[in-house]
Amino acid sequence: MKKLTGRIAVITGGSSGIGLATARLMLSKGATVYITGRRQKELDEAVAELGDNVTALQGDVANIADLNQLWATVRERSGSVDIIVTSASIAPSIALEDATFDYFDSTFDVNARGTFFAVQKGLPFMKEGGAIVLVAGDGHMTGWPDFTFYAGSKAAVRSFARILAAGLVDRGIRVNSVSPGPVDTPMLDSLGPDGASVREGLISTVPMGRLGQPVEVARAILFLASDDGSFITGEDIAVDGGAFDL
Repeated sequence: MKKLTGRIAVITGGSSGIGLATARLMLSKGATVYITGRRQKELDEAVAELGDNVTALQGDVANIADLNQLWATVRERSGSVDIIVTSASIAPSIALEDATFDYFDSTFDVNARGTFFAVQKGLPFMKEGGAIVLVAGDGHMTGWPDFTFYAGSKAAVRSFARILAAGLVDRGIRVNSVSPGPVDTPMLDSLGPDGASVREGLISTVPMGRLGQPVEVARAILFLASDDGSFITGEDIAVDGGAFDL
């Protein structure tokens, strides 16, 4: 029997990057998977690739109505959920002197508020013994210029993991986070006009000398979400090629 056979997983931001890689891996381990994303075209492409046992729901985690619709659909079709993975995220680059309320709000709305309420809205349907994995990021450990809002929002996500883990331990629900370092995802294309130079700059910060691949982060998420991580809660796993430690 595959390690996730019979389990229901909900992955926000599951139409590309780390979220898509996680959906692909969990499906291969026997899970039934729901993915969300803002762009219908990407969701359609993801479903065409992933095949059976996946349901795609268009929605923005920053929109409470969309989150309510997501969980209403999961309840109607599956009744409960075993695994929640929050992968939806944005990483706008803005110089300190150019920062505005709008930049702040849009980043925290997706990365922090969206993460928290995606979990909160799903908890009534979560089985005892379930697992939640929040995708944080290197922003809460490093001081990248021009990524103030991203870093702050990811620090909030890491804090959420600790607090939720303490609050849900009596229900047997484990909550952890993963903090990817530079990973080769479509998000990198939004970090500057010259994608090649952005990637080269990021590679220079990684002792292993390369970008991570989405599946490498997905494997850490799978570990925490499965019974392999049954005695782990409130922790963060850095998947970073040594960037934070060496």
